[in-house]
Amino acid sequence: MARGFWATSIGTLASRGLGVARDVVTAALLGLGQGGVMDALVVAFRLPNLSRRIFGEGALAASFLPVFAAERSRDPQAGWRLLSTLLATLAVGLTGLLLAGEAVCFLAWWLWGDTSYANLIGLSAVLLPYMLLVCLAAQVSAALQGMMRFRAAALAPLALNLCWLAAAWLVAPRLSDDPAVRAYVIAVAIVVAGALQLAVQVPALLRAGFRWQLDWRAASPAVRQVGRAMLPIALGLAVTQLNTLLDSVIAIVLAAPPGGERSIGWLGGAVRYPLETGAAAAIYYGERFYQVPVGVLGIALATVIYPLLARHAAHGNRKQLTADLALGLRLVWFTALPAGVGIVLLAEPLVRVLFQHGAFTADDTRRAAAMIACYASAAWAYCALPLLVRGFYAIGERGTPARIGVVAVGINLAATAALLWPLGERALAISTAVAASLQVALLGAAFSRVAGPLPWRTLARTAGQGVVATAAMAAIVLLIERLIPEAAASLAEQVFALILAIGGGLVAYLTAARLLRMRELELLFGAWPARRQNISAASGTEAAR
Repeated sequence: MARGFWATSIGTLASRGLGVARDVVTAALLGLGQGGVMDALVVAFRLPNLSRRIFGEGALAASFLPVFAAERSRDPQAGWRLLSTLLATLAVGLTGLLLAGEAVCFLAWWLWGDTSYANLIGLSAVLLPYMLLVCLAAQVSAALQGMMRFRAAALAPLALNLCWLAAAWLVAPRLSDDPAVRAYVIAVAIVVAGALQLAVQVPALLRAGFRWQLDWRAASPAVRQVGRAMLPIALGLAVTQLNTLLDSVIAIVLAAPPGGERSIGWLGGAVRYPLETGAAAAIYYGERFYQVPVGVLGIALATVIYPLLARHAAHGNRKQLTADLALGLRLVWFTALPAGVGIVLLAEPLVRVLFQHGAFTADDTRRAAAMIACYASAAWAYCALPLLVRGFYAIGERGTPARIGVVAVGINLAATAALLWPLGERALAISTAVAASLQVALLGAAFSRVAGPLPWRTLARTAGQGVVATAAMAAIVLLIERLIPEAAASLAEQVFALILAIGGGLVAYLTAARLLRMRELELLFGAWPARRQNISAASGTEAAR
């Protein structure tokens, strides 16, 4: 598990690092509120990206892995038949969905092509093919992960960031000064990246022994089993992404048009717009920052631990299943809590150093930093959700996460409605953070009731130690943050002070964890190969206790 975690985390960290670089260049290119172009680009990108998370790395992968493992254990060729048939079915189904989506875009362009929604419609039409390509790529990744081959799957997302970065840095500025044209260049690059993400993983799949064996009659029972599990799994796994999509839609619908009326005409003009142009882009930057710990920590741990949980469940070993799930939750808390608090404390200097260039103004920095801080306040919850939901799926329980997911969406919408006019765009991030935190609490309680009690004493000890160590880190960061100059200082001074704050906070946290003798520190950074059996045995003993 540790080897798989590090392989996945390092690949994800490299991808997130390039993602930050692409966002820096895109922010300088398009800013936050330049006629709503950045809003249109990020909202148009959300639909195919959500499809990837649901059909690819999310619901389809989670429902596919247990069936794939069972088929391969029965007959390796049966596993290849299942994968071949599922890829073909996915390609046909998504092609139909793609054509329907393009038809909707054409109709929308005919009706509203001369309005402020023109860029949103056009960019959506360009980006829809990415949905087909990236979902197929994510399904190949799931197959590789099911065979405990994590390297190619972890490195594939680099293609998106490399293509996006090249388009925003090298091509778009030289092609046109029009922000809309530049956004279309980036959209085309994203589609090319989808094809590359699929292509770079095929050699790894072939090396694993895959041979195309399309046999619908033989594979149809397994394919139907995967299909029946998808809808409830989608509701359980994609709640945070769905909430963020709803946030973006609300942000673009309820944002006052640039230079237009300040009241909502379709509500009789009696209600003012609660948001400004650029709100959807601010949400995008807020999500990008909290997604760093989610990808590097939460998704990486869930990706690695899920095959182990499924294996324990297949052998009826509930004790080890709860022990490994609790171990994953402890690692999430140990890593994600300080990461989230650090992002909250350093949101504004981070945005100022990274993004306040070119078209990205000081006011854009203030807005984006506020969204980042609000989203990152629940980073621990976003990281814990993939683990808890996969714990349910490992034992074959799909309904509970789906029901709790629906409740979480309702909480998000209710909180947004209550807070939107008083707090503006920050209400969207706060509502998502609150919904995710409550979702984690409900899932933890439900899992203990359904699968057997989690080792709450051990989890509480880790939680308390993590809070103390994070408090020590926060004190050091706040102390050093006073040294971070304002925007008038040179960029080099700002970067130096920011690196000092991050490094000082990291050293403070690890030192405090060492003094508190946190076992998670030893697990991640100690002599793992020599001691992993002892640690695993200790986890099992704690679970029993």
